[in-house]
Amino acid sequence: MLRKNTPQFVIGIIILSPLWMLLFWFLTPKTKLVAAIIDKTVLTTEGQEHISLNWVLNHERLTKTASKLYQKSNDYFGFFPLKDEKFRLKGLERFSQEQLKQLSTDADLAYFTDTYGIYKNEWYIKKNETERSGMIYGGMSGQDVEFLKLMKAKHKLIIAEFNSIGSPTNEANRNQFENLFSMKWTGWTARYFESLDTTVNKELPRWLIRLYKEQHQNKWTFRKSGVAFVNDGGQIVILEDQVHLTNAIPQIISTDFGQKTFGLPAQIKYPFWFDIIKPDVKINKEIASFNIFTNANGKAELSRNGIPSKFPAVLMHNDADYRFYYFSGDFCDNQVNMTSSYFKGIGAFKWLFYNSNDPTERSSFFWNFYRPMMTNILTAEKNRKP
Repeated sequence: MLRKNTPQFVIGIIILSPLWMLLFWFLTPKTKLVAAIIDKTVLTTEGQEHISLNWVLNHERLTKTASKLYQKSNDYFGFFPLKDEKFRLKGLERFSQEQLKQLSTDADLAYFTDTYGIYKNEWYIKKNETERSGMIYGGMSGQDVEFLKLMKAKHKLIIAEFNSIGSPTNEANRNQFENLFSMKWTGWTARYFESLDTTVNKELPRWLIRLYKEQHQNKWTFRKSGVAFVNDGGQIVILEDQVHLTNAIPQIISTDFGQKTFGLPAQIKYPFWFDIIKPDVKINKEIASFNIFTNANGKAELSRNGIPSKFPAVLMHNDADYRFYYFSGDFCDNQVNMTSSYFKGIGAFKWLFYNSNDPTERSSFFWNFYRPMMTNILTAEKNRKP
């Protein structure tokens, strides 16, 4: 709130600032940067799984043609929701080899934001969305892998993140991806939950509770916050705050290189889905890592199940042969509003867009981690263009 004695010129600046910011954004020159965005998990036209990327593209005036900005509801490959439970599939599966070659020539970068897909219960039934059901569409396909091979051979920028190669991607396609980029998924995914109490948190996945009970004499004794680990064989491991954890929320710790090169914070919370991978450290550079802060009980529980307490969050291979980044979290899925992307210098007011005291909010992750990282990656790519 402004004080009564605030100078009139200061009040004027505050009032006019958004108009100037919008004008400066509009006057910023556009740069064509063709991004092939693959998103197979699009329940609404809001494009939640790729909205963060679209925000950065729009804010930086990076365009799909010489003049047209990217539209989050149209400019991607994957699942397209329509009215009355109808949909259209426009993934790379419909592409011939020649079309894939042409796309790899036209595109400056490929970004696989999510291949988890769409399932019957969340699309048709609109209830019991926390239980698993049959898949309508999803998984990294053979055409996706072929496109990645072509992009790599042409030394193009490739970015992939959590659940690009997890379930429901088949083992053959996953193995090809792993061999292409010198990394391996351990089979484990995980997520922080603010409450593991089934009487309090009604959004706890029913399949998670069901599988854990099947494996533990029908018991679920958790009441506090914690982290749930799930492997591709259905095994569930739960670490609870104070019982197993000294800090319930997984933290991402950035290297000095990551902080200097990409503007990353030294440490930030991450309260959403992530996977555990093992990179070939001779090929890939670790920019940031996930850390699970355990006590003796938690350390023993992870050890019994072969789960590390520290593992990559951001991998990079940036050499003459190819450029590749892998984000081990659902980094592109954040609660951001596209409207703010139209204001130049909006980052100076980022504190207005999140409440850091809320353990489950992910907007602070967008503003302090994802946005600076992607801005630096895309700026470097823009500067490479002739």
